[in-house]
Amino acid sequence: MLDNRPKQILITGGAGFIGSNLALELQNRFPESKILILDDFSSANFKNLKNFKGIVLTCDVSTDEVFFKTEEWEFDLIFHMASITDTTVNDQELMMRKNVDGFKNILEIAYENEATVVYASSASVYGIVNEAVPLKEDREKSPENIYAFSKYIMDNLAEKTAKETGLKIVGVRYFNVYGLGEAHKGKFASMIYQLYKQMKAGKRPRLFKWGEQKRDFVYIKDVVDATILAKEAPSSTVYNVGSGKARSFNDVVKILNEALGTDFEPDYFDCPYDFYQVFTEADMSKIKKELGFVPKYSLERGIREYVSLLEKYER
Repeated sequence: MLDNRPKQILITGGAGFIGSNLALELQNRFPESKILILDDFSSANFKNLKNFKGIVLTCDVSTDEVFFKTEEWEFDLIFHMASITDTTVNDQELMMRKNVDGFKNILEIAYENEATVVYASSASVYGIVNEAVPLKEDREKSPENIYAFSKYIMDNLAEKTAKETGLKIVGVRYFNVYGLGEAHKGKFASMIYQLYKQMKAGKRPRLFKWGEQKRDFVYIKDVVDATILAKEAPSSTVYNVGSGKARSFNDVVKILNEALGTDFEPDYFDCPYDFYQVFTEADMSKIKKELGFVPKYSLERGIREYVSLLEKYER
């Protein structure tokens, strides 16, 4: 039997929320693999990597320094998580340079090493959804902000590069991810974390009227499992990574109340946005069919575990 364990792994953005969880799990699964993390620490925290035993270098992958920082390595597997994820950034040149130019550099390194690439795409490429239907990967894209547009162009670049080079390049299109390791993101952390913090402080959780907007919330452990499994894709492609089940913000508050032993009623207020998305749900049939991936965490199980970990690790 061929040994398909990776010998050298590169993780960009490996000190961020998803990247750090990914790094620690890869370390557990492939203890013999050498792992290099590159991160510019613009939206990361070293505390996420306290138990990491590999190498961490500071690097902006959108600059030429990425080639010098990696020249002594021979990667067979690359996970590209680095990008600006703050959707309120309106500097279009900055967003495109960091996200798209950075990805182009990583694809060049992959080509030099003949490495498989798994990269972070985003459900934001689908745009505003007005009907309650699961989102399929081949659905028409309609990015509504520069962040979503950068991810859309990354998908196009991945497809073009894979066709031209024969590299295997697999996108994982994340929906609403939550879990331990996101606290450093502050106001850009998940709504589940935001609501937990409000309720933990003895405040009523604030929701847009009337809390029945639905999202596909997916727990970090399922996200990491899907991301690692994506390297086994039969060919270059993009997979949705969600729970496959839309749940309301009222549901989130109810489950948080149960986990915290509280009884807060939501504080509803008017939504200030004209085009607020009322529904997202990942169609998970493709990743299930091709890779056998099925999420293990329901919203109830995920929030219960998350709260127990927050109670343990946060003061």
